[in-house]
Amino acid sequence: MLVIHAVPAFKDNYIWMLENGREAVAVDPGDDAPVEEFLAARKLRLAAVLATHHHADHVGGLPALVRHWKCPTFGPAREVTATLDRRLTEGDRFIVPELGIELATLDIPGHTAGHIALVGGGMLFCGDTLFACGCGRLFEGTPAQMVDSLGKLARLPAHTRVYCGHEYTLANIRFAQAVEPANARLAVRRERDEARRGRGEPTLPSTIGEELETNPFLRCGEPEVVAAAERRAGHVLAGPTEVFAEIREWKNAF
Repeated sequence: MLVIHAVPAFKDNYIWMLENGREAVAVDPGDDAPVEEFLAARKLRLAAVLATHHHADHVGGLPALVRHWKCPTFGPAREVTATLDRRLTEGDRFIVPELGIELATLDIPGHTAGHIALVGGGMLFCGDTLFACGCGRLFEGTPAQMVDSLGKLARLPAHTRVYCGHEYTLANIRFAQAVEPANARLAVRRERDEARRGRGEPTLPSTIGEELETNPFLRCGEPEVVAAAERRAGHVLAGPTEVFAEIREWKNAF
């Protein structure tokens, strides 16, 4: 049976470890040490490494892991990342035979220019594009690109589990409540996730369905989100991309 673990790294990163009791796959290993500790504790062999984008807190551990395990590596074709064997773009599919999983690639630029998502088996590994109740900053892309990228993810089945790269959920919920204070689902989510963090548990994964109900960056056509963005802007906004841009700037300063 496939089990997925959130392995903490740095201040608030998660390295996602998929394992079946014998073999494991690491997703976005910014640091090799937590991966090696995880593998040793469970007596697992590393079968593959997957990367969503080139930032060091997601790929910094890749070279050391490859040297040790000699395993295949998969990541974005449109970014410069060392030690990748297979460079992926939208539509590419691949199988990790040791775990019996097949994943498909989506191009989701915005946070970085060549960011990808990996989707399959009811799982979404989306790096720093979609967060629980938030989205990534636009370091290398435009609002239009990010709106398009988030739209691709929003169209995935509602039950799809969202495995993103950071534990930002409570801060994101506080911002979301500033945008949509009347959203009752947000209040429920905040209470649940505060309890999880109080127990030292991850708030992840979420689901696409939950994000559609509570994440303001997926709700840029909703009247309350539009009204909040226009109040902050001080003028009428032309559509979802302008609404997104306004609330992204708002979140940057929140």
